Amino acid sequence: MKPIRLPEPPASPRAMGGVPDIFEGGVHGVIRRAVIIGNGFPASENQSIGLVQALGLSDKHTLYVKEGLENQNFAYGKWWLYVLVIYFEVDVKSIVRMARETFEKDGPLLVIASGRDTISITGSIKRLASDNVFVVQIQHPRSRLDRFDLVITPKHDYYPLTPQGKEQVPHFLHKWITPHEPPDKHVVLTVGALHQVDFAALRTAAITWHEEFAPLPKPLLVVNIGGPTRYCRYGADLVKQLTASLHNVLASCGSVRISFSRRTPEKHSKIVVKELGMDPKVHIWNGEEPNPHMGHLAWADAFVITADSVSMLSEACSTGKPVYVVGAERCTWKFTDFHKALGQRGMTKPFTGLEDMSESWSYPPLNDTAIAATRVNEALAEKGWKIKA
Repeated sequence: MKPIRLPEPPASPRAMGGVPDIFEGGVHGVIRRAVIIGNGFPASENQSIGLVQALGLSDKHTLYVKEGLENQNFAYGKWWLYVLVIYFEVDVKSIVRMARETFEKDGPLLVIASGRDTISITGSIKRLASDNVFVVQIQHPRSRLDRFDLVITPKHDYYPLTPQGKEQVPHFLHKWITPHEPPDKHVVLTVGALHQVDFAALRTAAITWHEEFAPLPKPLLVVNIGGPTRYCRYGADLVKQLTASLHNVLASCGSVRISFSRRTPEKHSKIVVKELGMDPKVHIWNGEEPNPHMGHLAWADAFVITADSVSMLSEACSTGKPVYVVGAERCTWKFTDFHKALGQRGMTKPFTGLEDMSESWSYPPLNDTAIAATRVNEALAEKGWKIKA
């Protein structure tokens, strides 16, 4: 891939007698560009992009840079902002060189990544350009947290340090289970995963999907079905239990929308289609674009979600609407801590099939991404830096 070269920013308005706002605190301390290190997994990249948006650096415009694709730029408001999603074809040295060579003119570079397979890249960038970058690693890197300026991770990643976690691990294996130390001051703990769903995104989605969802009979129940994972194992029996429970609540539903994830086994989706596909109240998304996910989040009156997906649950809980969970009792290890946290906050309840969907409840929406963005700004302030959006 060609070395990354940022385009020249617009001409300075100094000639017009004014002083750019960006120079109020000195350009060397103002961040107005970000690089996202992507690993190719949407769930991970969604967290990084969500944080960039919450920091005001992208206004939902994200530029993907892959092998053979020419670099581009975009404008946001008065100032030019650069957001690149970089894949592993990129040479770490090119990012380091960009950070160093453009520091005097463009200020520090914000680097954000999510997932264990990005750790070596972000760690190297921080080591080679420590004076020119601020590195945020999302999800716990397990060791050597000092390689990053800030680590953002769910609280349940520290489950191995809890009494319950220690009881589940034989003593001779303790040294192999990470993390070993409690979080320090440069670790930001969240309840769930970061994402791009906030009030503005929901409002936009409500407008975009108004024509399709506004006429639907209420209440609208949205069902998101994932797939079994290492710590949430389940099979066709749970899917059959889910379809039976959905049959039971159909009488109190106006409409039901069902979506599958990339991880949903085909045999599970076939069960759902066979049992519910012919009901006039039920619509099952066929996987074709456009993806109605944001419309579902905006227009749903309640959600039913399988317990395996931290991302889907985090997004749904950011709406403040009722979230019913299927299969949480089958989850193990740190996932039990995650579901416990959601339940204690009044965000989720088990889905039994006995619910009256016309009844509702609410709670303060999960706000992890905004809180994480605040902590990033605070950490930058400690270095004498700030983000200029």
